[in-house]
Amino acid sequence: MRKNRKRLKKILISIVLILWAGVAVYGFKQTDAGSSMSGNKTVTIGYQKGDPFDIAKQRGEFSKKMEKKGYSVVFKQFQDGNALMQALQSGSIDYGRTGDTPPVSALSSGTKLTYIAAGDSKAKGSAVLTKKGSGISSMKDLKGKKVAYAKGTTSQYMLLAALKKAGMSADDVTWVNMSQSSASAAFTKGKIDGWATWDPYTAQAQLTQNAKTVMNGVGISNNRDYVLSLRSYAKDNKEVSKYLTKYLDEDMKWANNNHSDLIKMMSKSLKLSESVVKKMVNRRSYGVSEMSSKYVKEEQKIANLFYSEGFIKNKVNINETGDYDK
Repeated sequence: MRKNRKRLKKILISIVLILWAGVAVYGFKQTDAGSSMSGNKTVTIGYQKGDPFDIAKQRGEFSKKMEKKGYSVVFKQFQDGNALMQALQSGSIDYGRTGDTPPVSALSSGTKLTYIAAGDSKAKGSAVLTKKGSGISSMKDLKGKKVAYAKGTTSQYMLLAALKKAGMSADDVTWVNMSQSSASAAFTKGKIDGWATWDPYTAQAQLTQNAKTVMNGVGISNNRDYVLSLRSYAKDNKEVSKYLTKYLDEDMKWANNNHSDLIKMMSKSLKLSESVVKKMVNRRSYGVSEMSSKYVKEEQKIANLFYSEGFIKNKVNINETGDYDK
């Protein structure tokens, strides 16, 4: 009996040691999540379908170039800028790309963001749409009508700025907060009178949903792409930000010079017809630049208007988010 007890004791001790070793290894893997199997530092990037990072991801050159500099890239896809901002705030991604409005809302809520880079204008593909034959041909014709937008996105700013330019107030239309996919369905069924949106939704509506443009973003909203990071991360990873901006811009130069390949690639990614993607691609240019005072002024204009209209609770000073004296 004593021998059996000793054997049982040895077996139990062995099992405990094995389990302890397993926990130790697991703990190491969890705490070492910042490094890839190759020993490179992992950089996690949040993106949305059809944006510059999506193009870079599909083309494949961006990750290769970053790998040579010692960084392994992980891409995470998000449905909208608000969800991406939440992921950035929680630290589950290191960089994120959004439009011009989500960072303003996030900054007002207390997120310590910094702007890394800015994209070229997409103003021609951003628009307030209505149906052909609706009798609506100007912003003033939308008075008292239902207009769809997505809260916290560039469509919210564009609609507000378009109303202001037309000498109207925010109360002159009925704001209907909807996702872009829901707004598309509502527009088709005639449940809304107007729709503030952006490409590729604009192009798709113009080609397949009998839509016409009441006003586009030219002179109102440049609807730029912005690459963002938490201030704490950006401060400690200036080299990463430098390479990221450089290589992303190289992909954008490729996009400008290879429309045919780009259209085919994005058509598959977005699951849209090549005619829709072609319309979107042909009315914009691609490019990424380091953040500068020029872009700070544009973002400050959005922040000021949102605050004056009560769309955000706290004032935002874009200059305080980083060193943009260029």
